Amino acid sequence: MTTTPQTRAQKVDAATPATRNRVVDLLRAAAITVVVLGHWTIVAVDADGGISPHGVLDAARWTHPLTWVFQVMPIFFLVGGYSNALSWRSARRQDIGYAAWLRTRLRRLGIPLLPLLVVWLLVSAIALAAGAPTAALQLATQMALVPTWFLAAYLLVIVIAPPLLVLWERWGWWSVVVGVALAGLVDAVSIAAHRPLLGYPNYVLVWASFHLVGFAWLDGRLAGSGRRLALAGIGAVGLGVLVGIGPYPISMITAGSEEISNSSPTRVTMAFLGMLQAGLVLLAERPLTSWLRRPRVWLVTVLVNQRIMTWFLWHLTALVGLSHLLLALGGIGLGPTPLSGLWWATRPLWALVLLAVTAALVLVFGRFEDPRADDRPAPPLWQPVLAAVLVCAGLAVMADAGMVGPGGLNWIWPLLPLLGMVACGVVRLRGSTA
Repeated sequence: MTTTPQTRAQKVDAATPATRNRVVDLLRAAAITVVVLGHWTIVAVDADGGISPHGVLDAARWTHPLTWVFQVMPIFFLVGGYSNALSWRSARRQDIGYAAWLRTRLRRLGIPLLPLLVVWLLVSAIALAAGAPTAALQLATQMALVPTWFLAAYLLVIVIAPPLLVLWERWGWWSVVVGVALAGLVDAVSIAAHRPLLGYPNYVLVWASFHLVGFAWLDGRLAGSGRRLALAGIGAVGLGVLVGIGPYPISMITAGSEEISNSSPTRVTMAFLGMLQAGLVLLAERPLTSWLRRPRVWLVTVLVNQRIMTWFLWHLTALVGLSHLLLALGGIGLGPTPLSGLWWATRPLWALVLLAVTAALVLVFGRFEDPRADDRPAPPLWQPVLAAVLVCAGLAVMADAGMVGPGGLNWIWPLLPLLGMVACGVVRLRGSTA
């Protein structure tokens, strides 16, 4: 019997446990869609000027308030908090230890990353050997690997998720208040000293604090429209004060024209943005839950989540690759001047073309999101912890500087995640790709 889309949708719907919060999956899928479309829009590619990573934000300041909508990284940490607390509590009930649990989470996030690093290592090495300018390769690898900053920050939060859950279960909302206050203190020191590097602890403090809001959602501490409105109100007031009176810019995405970035390093403003977004989004949880009871809607949500890491990791590689191809062909297809009326009118077509390129990459590399079941005994604790540290260290540098520097290819940074995943036993090598 032929399986129709309707039949498949009904089967997926029927197989979904009644206890599953489908809104978590929807928010994850929606957030990745917004991130992808946002990245494809803010990059300006011009036949004469080349690629400008923040071209739209730099040239059109009216777009800066829109970043309060398109900067949705807080939503990832919201659903991540919900999912990680649920996962760790399930592991505790099954007597699964921290080391085995962490290795499982690393496999889910880290294995899809490996082909991206290998491909860009090969591309960079071949291009440099062929005489490609190091500056062009530095920009290309930096742009393509921008998504890895989120992965590094998210992995750090996963590593400390179990102790964070202990703090939440003991101190509740006070753990969020203290975390945000500490993040504000870090910002104060970093901004006053004009040293962005001093703000890097906030990659942990801000996102760990907001991760706790996901715990609150899971535990019913955000039940009711009143609490959700209060959370959104706190976020709005906090953002208004920090941006209106404080030194923070309006744009929640890094713009070259701003002295201070809200996202690089992460600033305390992102925690308040997350509160605003979470409060508003969760107000729609009940109607969204009803909508997701439709089998076809739920099927689309499930399908996007099945390849969500691959879409996220490769969407800027698609943009960089297509842009360089068109530039090499004399700028064919890049005729409209960036930010002109015709340029804006052609953005939907540009997105559709990039969607097709990214879909091809997903077809090739998506299988890495389906690693073999891991039935090995629990590893020594140091192995997954060291693996996480090596992955985060390599990704943190590459997300900021790419793989190529003035002196050529910086092998050490892409090799660190590969070493961490393979040498620390996260990846199974015997007869399997994962």
